[in-house]
Formats: sequence, structure tokens, C-alpha cells
Amino acid sequence: MATLDWSQCPAVESIPGKRSGAWVFRDTRTPVSVVFDNLEVGASIIEIMEWFHLSHEQVVAVIEFAARSLDAPPVPPSAQVADAHTFR
Repeated sequence: MATLDWSQCPAVESIPGKRSGAWVFRDTRTPVSVVFDNLEVGASIIEIMEWFHLSHEQVVAVIEFAARSLDAPPVPPSAQVADAHTFR
């Protein structure tokens, strides 16, 4: 599966020292991965919103970003810009 460039999604952030630099919903400590992990096991968007105290807009923003990213043509490795998340 392709790796998404979450730095292009305005609904999320990654701050070193906050959840070990994981991508989280902006101004929260909730990892973006909770949305996809819970959808995968059958949770609804409403359940995810309630369990993790997220807004509908936040959840939809990451789902739509992921969907658009998967539709985008792949970026050649030579065109990718290195950042702190590149060297894990």
C-alpha cells in the first residue's frame, strides 16, 4: 500500500515529542490511525467520533484526504522532498 504524505492534510499534525511524532488530529493527541483501524473492524464514523472526541469534519477530512491521495499519480522518488519523517 502507498504511504500517504500526511503533511499535506490540514486536519493533522506531527510534533516531535507528542505521541512519538505520530500523525495526530490537529490540537489533539488522537492518532489518525484510530479512524482507519476502527473502520476496518466495523465501527461507524459516529462511533469513532464519540469514542475519540472527534468532530465529523475531522474524521471526514482524513478519510477524504486518504481517498484523494490514493487516486493521485505516484510521485517519483527523485521528486520527493526529505523531511523529519522520511528517515524513520
